[in-house]
Amino acid sequence: MKSNRLTQQIEFILEIDKLKQILRKTFLTDSSRQENTAEHSWHIAMMAIILEEYALEGVDISCVIKMLLIHDLVEIDAGDTFCYDVQGYESKAQREVLAAKRLFGLLPTEQGSELRKLWEEFEEQKTPNAKFAAALDRIQPLLHNQKTKGGSWLVHGITHEQVMKRIAPVEIGAPQLWVFIQQVVDECVAAGYLSAGSGEEIQY
Repeated sequence: MKSNRLTQQIEFILEIDKLKQILRKTFLTDSSRQENTAEHSWHIAMMAIILEEYALEGVDISCVIKMLLIHDLVEIDAGDTFCYDVQGYESKAQREVLAAKRLFGLLPTEQGSELRKLWEEFEEQKTPNAKFAAALDRIQPLLHNQKTKGGSWLVHGITHEQVMKRIAPVEIGAPQLWVFIQQVVDECVAAGYLSAGSGEEIQY
């Protein structure tokens, strides 16, 4: 017979399956469809393992992996807010706090508290772990847009200025990767995947 603790854990495990239903604007690298948030979370967690050598001194990669796997769980309730959606960002924090309270509240108290703290740490981006995690979160869609020849950038009219603002955390969280990332952006502009002109962030 299941204990109440196990019942809560199983309920949470089944609930987070809903993350597979949340679509992002980023396309898969073969351009066949949009990726879902669960795929995104898995991908950047793998990036943390592969790119650990470029992490800031003192980074706990196991903590970063946990952070990356849970940082977007709130999208189950709050939905994915496109990073260039100004209006969406006005209510993003409030929606996600409510989602965090409900979702992490499904777990036994100490487990829910641990995950909630990791989620908050990622959002605040003050610790080396959170800064490295945030850098990877910015790099992954950049690589996808390069691979898909502009992908979601072209669909939504995103400019070089907007992308540089979005990826700024990479310079802080993974400085050893910053030169490479700048080269990727420059190559995308040269190839016509990204507009070199200035533009306003998207309003929905």
